[in-house]
Amino acid sequence: MPFFESLTFWHWLILGVVLFIFELLTSSNFLMWIAIAAILTGLSVPAFAELGWQYQVMLFAVLSVIAIAGGRVWARRQTRPEDHPDLNRRGRQYIDRVFTLDEDIVNGVGRLKVGDGAWKVSGEDTPAGTRVKVVGIEGTTLQVEKAEADAS
Repeated sequence: MPFFESLTFWHWLILGVVLFIFELLTSSNFLMWIAIAAILTGLSVPAFAELGWQYQVMLFAVLSVIAIAGGRVWARRQTRPEDHPDLNRRGRQYIDRVFTLDEDIVNGVGRLKVGDGAWKVSGEDTPAGTRVKVVGIEGTTLQVEKAEADAS
């Protein structure tokens, strides 16, 4: 008698526990949903005593898809807006701020000192000492334009 023909609720419960253990080891947030489907399949097998192994596997597959889809919906609802969205994007913190150029912008490229660091800047050719406003960032290059006279 092949193994599949003798599937019981214990097999599904054990599979669910093993999948939960793998989830703890990998923290993929994917195996957990399949483990839940295996446990639900195991809990439904005693309710349908004559459920053949083929139907058990189909039930497991359907419950897996439902659990994964439900888990994705649940995870999307759990995401919260970040308190500091620019924390690890230092250049974005400088957008809309005004600085004084340290070097000329020649052929669209120059340098700007901000605090204790220097940034590559791109923009219209401008002499050193000019006040510029950071309007964007592309990679590690700040995009600047001349600041208006009343900006300080």
